[in-house]
Amino acid sequence: MTPENPTPAAVEPVNILLVDDEPVNLTVLETVLEDAGYRLIHASSGEQALLALMTHEFAVLVLDVNMPDMTGFELATLIKQRRKTAQVPIIFLTAYFNDEQHVAAGYGTGAVDYLHKPVNVDILRSKVAVFADLYRKERALQAANSALQGEVAERRSAQERLRLLNETLERRVLDRTTALRASESELREANRRKDEFLAILAHELRNPLAPVGYAVRLLRLKAAANPDVERATQLIDRQVKVMGRLIDDLMDVSRISQGKIELQRQRIAIAGVLHDAIEGVRPLIDEASHTLKVDLPAEELALHADATRLSQAFMNLIHNAAKYMDKGGRIDVGVQREASEVVVSFRDTGIGIATDRLDSIFEMFSQVETALSRSRGGLGIGLSLTRRLLELHGGSITARSAGHGQGSEFIVRLPLADAFEDAPMPAQGVTPAAKPAGTLRILVADDSRDCVETLTELLTALGHTVRGVFSGHEAMRAMKDFEPQLVLLDIGMPGLNGYDTCRAIRGQPGGARVVMCAVTGWGQPDDVRKATEAGFDEHLVKPVDPDALVALLSHARWSLPAKPTP
Repeated sequence: MTPENPTPAAVEPVNILLVDDEPVNLTVLETVLEDAGYRLIHASSGEQALLALMTHEFAVLVLDVNMPDMTGFELATLIKQRRKTAQVPIIFLTAYFNDEQHVAAGYGTGAVDYLHKPVNVDILRSKVAVFADLYRKERALQAANSALQGEVAERRSAQERLRLLNETLERRVLDRTTALRASESELREANRRKDEFLAILAHELRNPLAPVGYAVRLLRLKAAANPDVERATQLIDRQVKVMGRLIDDLMDVSRISQGKIELQRQRIAIAGVLHDAIEGVRPLIDEASHTLKVDLPAEELALHADATRLSQAFMNLIHNAAKYMDKGGRIDVGVQREASEVVVSFRDTGIGIATDRLDSIFEMFSQVETALSRSRGGLGIGLSLTRRLLELHGGSITARSAGHGQGSEFIVRLPLADAFEDAPMPAQGVTPAAKPAGTLRILVADDSRDCVETLTELLTALGHTVRGVFSGHEAMRAMKDFEPQLVLLDIGMPGLNGYDTCRAIRGQPGGARVVMCAVTGWGQPDDVRKATEAGFDEHLVKPVDPDALVALLSHARWSLPAKPTP
């Protein structure tokens, strides 16, 4: 079967080497093998054939056996010895050597065929076509193999790049994770230092405020008939309360950010919470001659909330409204029910808020006024604290304003208590009448001489027997001869601190009968816990509200155990 010859346009011509020392024979071979798929190259001697083989690649050699100088057998032997040409097929042509010995010799040199002259044209063409087609297929296979090797190499290269990329990515992820952990650790440390700084700052600010507050109450007791002194004491009292409020706001923000505020929820009436908040801001409203109107619904709206914290949030909003208005302004507080929520609005006629600041005013340290024009005080944390307290209750707050000079409105939404909660609500805004304090022996211990002297004088003016000391060791010595019934003890004293002093007093004979009260600038929940563990009965944070002090004296008088009879 003759293989199908490819079309000229489909394949590249292949080289065929024709070797014969007779020009006529070469011409005949050219005529016989003429084909568009072949490129026929002549050689009339063995040397020319070797030169052609060094220059070109051939699909097949058609080689005459009987040539002068170098026979076909000798040339074939040289061709097979060269690595480059060893696989080239050789077809021998001969008119003389036709016995079996010569044929065997021809095949022995590596020839693939052995034809006798005169050659059958069709057979020669068929054989050459077979080797030409085989050559093409080998070259195509080599090309495909080369392409495959290139693809494999490219794939390996891609895999190596991917491996390196993965290693780089893993290293970058590890580096990033390490950096994030380091950054998180730094942030935690910075936050811890911030909280520690705020606690120390609050302590250091409260300490000097304490004697000022005591002095104000003392002035009121001793110079109540003098209107000038009364005005001065009111002014000082207001400013002390403002300072105390700012310190409390700072600490509350810190506690909320640490998740240390736990709401003491109970069923309460919103009207009572608003009453408490308004009473807390009433002095500022009256001083500025503002008008305050409260619009409450006929039905009683109940919340499941912390009355103290919710009152604090409402008080902040009313305080802001009063502070950011000129004298004679108006504050409208409205309460209404919407589905399962209560909506409380606080509208004022104050300086207003720019529309681009309506969201940012709830951020920490945000101020409506610029730093240069601000004249109304504050740290810019009141609204941030208010929002956080409302969110702890499951509520929300938004602000509205038409712009500067157009007033503002704050809308608070809080979930109503469930309808099935029908437990009685405690009355709000009512303070139980204090029991009469009577006369007490009181020991005051503080390393601040101003605190000791002013508090001693105030308590003496209230009718009590008081001794003041300036260290824990002095307090221990005073316990033996003074035998106090109430000890007001500072915590941060040098030498023997308040905790250790309290423990030592409790360990003395009769120490369990003494009412111990910590009076300190440290007001964090952890500080209260430490005081309780040390043996304190009460914990007051400086500056102590004189009314709270009077209530403490009354409580101490009625809490004292009876002395054992001899």
